Amino acid sequence: MTAESSPTPPTSPTLPLRERKKLRTRQTLIDTALDLFGAHGFDGVTLDGLCEAAEVSKRTFFRYFDSKEDVAMAPTQDLWAAFLDVLETCPADGRRLLALFEDALTEAIGRMPADGWAERVLASRRLAALTPSMDAHGLAFCDRTTRSALAVVERRFTLPGPDGRLHARLALDLLVVLFHRTLDAWVTQPTGHTPDDLVHRLHATAAELPSALTATAGPQV
Repeated sequence: MTAESSPTPPTSPTLPLRERKKLRTRQTLIDTALDLFGAHGFDGVTLDGLCEAAEVSKRTFFRYFDSKEDVAMAPTQDLWAAFLDVLETCPADGRRLLALFEDALTEAIGRMPADGWAERVLASRRLAALTPSMDAHGLAFCDRTTRSALAVVERRFTLPGPDGRLHARLALDLLVVLFHRTLDAWVTQPTGHTPDDLVHRLHATAAELPSALTATAGPQV
């Protein structure tokens, strides 16, 4: 993630003019990219063509994103950047690690811009299903984010026992799996593509985890 690839809050008049312009430029790049990729396919749009349509230079593009994959996946990457921010400030109150992470992701979803974020996630995920390079980019991003989250946890929380770090990593990996299963179901459902419904599905999927961990595989009858 580049230095300026942070979550995009709603443009506020309380922000300095320079910051508002940065946010507008970044959002223009995301919206233009998703529109063009949706119309012509990921490989059918060059970086030059994207920059021309967004009316920015390639130099400006690289101030915000590292690649076409980066801009195409910005909506969900912004969510995980917000998740890391929540981890930095959430209380260390003795909750189970997975519950703490689930709550932090729920709060991160609530921080996403109300205007169009869900629609951008839908467009991004549908595009990723057709674009192998986006899947590879997503795997690398997940690994970096998990490592960053683990560093925050180790710095802020007590992890009891010799296996505390392993337990934290496993809980983070489970959260990522829960989110991807949630996102898959949310994207493919015919209606209800709202952040609130995404949160509802996340909690419902997490509730199935104890049964999944104790499920058995019997012989076919």
